[in-house]
Amino acid sequence: MPHIEKKEESEDFLKSLGFPTITVHDTFTHFDFLSPGRRVLLIGPMGSGKTEFAARVWRDAAIAQKKSDKVKAMTSTGNLDRRKVFFIRSEIDSSRFEDYPDDALCYRSGYVRCGDNIAKIRDSFGLEEVLKDNPEVGTYIIDEASFFDERLAYVVRNYSLEKGCMFIFPTLILNFRRDIFNSTARLMLDIATDVIPLTAYCEHPDCMDSAFYTYRYYQVDGKECPALYFDPLIVVGGDKQKDGSLEPNYASRCDRHHFLPAKEYTFFTLKPLGEEAGRGNVEPLYKEIRALNEDKEHSELYRNLMLRYGSDPDGEIYINSIVPNHIAEKALCYLFCEQNMIGETLLLKLARDLELDTVYMSKTLSDNRHPVSFEQGALL
Repeated sequence: MPHIEKKEESEDFLKSLGFPTITVHDTFTHFDFLSPGRRVLLIGPMGSGKTEFAARVWRDAAIAQKKSDKVKAMTSTGNLDRRKVFFIRSEIDSSRFEDYPDDALCYRSGYVRCGDNIAKIRDSFGLEEVLKDNPEVGTYIIDEASFFDERLAYVVRNYSLEKGCMFIFPTLILNFRRDIFNSTARLMLDIATDVIPLTAYCEHPDCMDSAFYTYRYYQVDGKECPALYFDPLIVVGGDKQKDGSLEPNYASRCDRHHFLPAKEYTFFTLKPLGEEAGRGNVEPLYKEIRALNEDKEHSELYRNLMLRYGSDPDGEIYINSIVPNHIAEKALCYLFCEQNMIGETLLLKLARDLELDTVYMSKTLSDNRHPVSFEQGALL
């Protein structure tokens, strides 16, 4: 946890220097490596500086390691020393910073080199291997912890309690839907000892408010197209501006400029259609998915958007949400992968009968840990 001086102490110090009566903010200084067993969440939208904060911890550790053995005794528990920092990133996130060195802890405005103290892991079992191989490390920075399986939260908690190790998590707690990211994120909140919230400027060109939310959108033919509520939870891609329907872009946005179309449609139309299909009446879902694939303006989704946002000042942006491709594929993946309302057999049948893009669906489901084979043999 960062060391933050009490406001009263800061005020007394400034008064002693002859400062007039002014607003004095808390002093944000160095990171605290003294306290054992901390599990620190750095939360905020994309672009709020979570990983840059982690890089600052790395630099503070490098300075602290130059101090005496007396300091080492204060920052150590047994054989581990909390001034020794190790950085961990998810394997599925490896394409975000492909232009940087392999050993870089990188963020949007730079990076620091970690040497051998960096690893990419797939899951909590990979984390256990890293912990086993580095018994002297006292602080682990685990980037985007919400990308991992929920077991990771308790691996972290148990290890920190048993060994006195500190863990720092620069991570999204809210997804682009403004929901708790997933069950892993919920458990991270449960086991955390400290939470440091970060914000960013709203990245809308006409706004300077603080942003708490991550906004997902597609850039298609120069249009800003907000991601629909049932867009895939995880979309693996790089960290550069993208054009087209396959990969989204992200921005920090305030409440007013965080556009999230089709939430009502998802709960009032799409999910009931999925429930009905799961009970055996597939035709209504088939009709809607076909419209989303072949004639969007005759879909229930389009009618819902026009009714909800047709007269809204930002209505055009909301309506742009149906411009990207693969909306039918996304709707089916949502019902199958996240809601478990339709089975694999029905998913494969609808994908085949409606001639959907199974390459896109296969990648989406695999990225979201529900791999399905769309090979011809699996469809028969």
